[in-house]
Amino acid sequence: MGKVYSPVYIGIDGGGSRTRGVLYRDDKELAQAETGTARVGSVGIVESCERLLNLISELCINAGISTQDIDAVALGLAGVWLREEQIRSQQLLQLFARERKIEFDYLTVTSDAAIALEGAFGGGTGIVLIVGTGTIAVGKTAGGDIVRCGGWGIELSDEGSGAWIGREALTAVAHAFDGRGEQTSFADMLMSLFPTINPAQPRTFVAAYNERMFDYPSVVPMVFECAAQGDAVCKSIINRAADHLMLMLDVLCTKHYPGDERVPVACVGGIMESDTELAGLIATRLEAHERLYKAPLRGTPLDGAIALARLALESDTED
Repeated sequence: MGKVYSPVYIGIDGGGSRTRGVLYRDDKELAQAETGTARVGSVGIVESCERLLNLISELCINAGISTQDIDAVALGLAGVWLREEQIRSQQLLQLFARERKIEFDYLTVTSDAAIALEGAFGGGTGIVLIVGTGTIAVGKTAGGDIVRCGGWGIELSDEGSGAWIGREALTAVAHAFDGRGEQTSFADMLMSLFPTINPAQPRTFVAAYNERMFDYPSVVPMVFECAAQGDAVCKSIINRAADHLMLMLDVLCTKHYPGDERVPVACVGGIMESDTELAGLIATRLEAHERLYKAPLRGTPLDGAIALARLALESDTED
């Protein structure tokens, strides 16, 4: 005998800094929850799975339903682009879920870029520029192909991301302390917050970083604040970030969207969804672009995850 209640769907957006989840019963949202990053590259695959299952449990508690009533879960994880990585996370999640008596009939694991693309255009054609801790541009062509540029991680690339902006700013501080770079008010702000840093003793700067008093993403708001106050070093970093992000969009447009038709671009991620100078620069440059234009979001990455969860259940029902 089948279940007699309306289907329960869970969608999860696992970004580089935080993980958000939403639970629907049929077409009604019942709960939202948030936790720290579940990025495999940051916390490891076991901890990633534990955090995801804890989030699923919290959603069920908030919605007042049993974890055994879940029909379909779809989640997008930062840094999980290759299919073998997705399958590995999916298999481990299913194993841990059984041990914790969490049941779901269907589980879809994909990248956070894929759910952002699904949410932004409702499965239609366009490019999504995701700028948060990391960055990637991912698009869907008229032929249905999924194409990408960027998304390599801060260790190799991720120019224009929050982590990149933070790293560039901290490097600028080191250069200023050495006398081989321009002075920046960002250094003054950093020292006011962390008085142990002494320019005359460079190791104090290194020690503060090694002790995790701050990291790349956490200093980004200070970079934007200093830029807004006119600091030349910080403004240069943000302008270079915009250059890198627009280059990714231009590459995708040139390689995968031939002809003269204009291509919509949806901007998502913490930096793009906030009133930051970088978000404003990208909007201005898209407005002046010959082929790209900024498009309104049809939905969020969480909406995209819920759509994929529904699709998994509906596809099986149709079969």
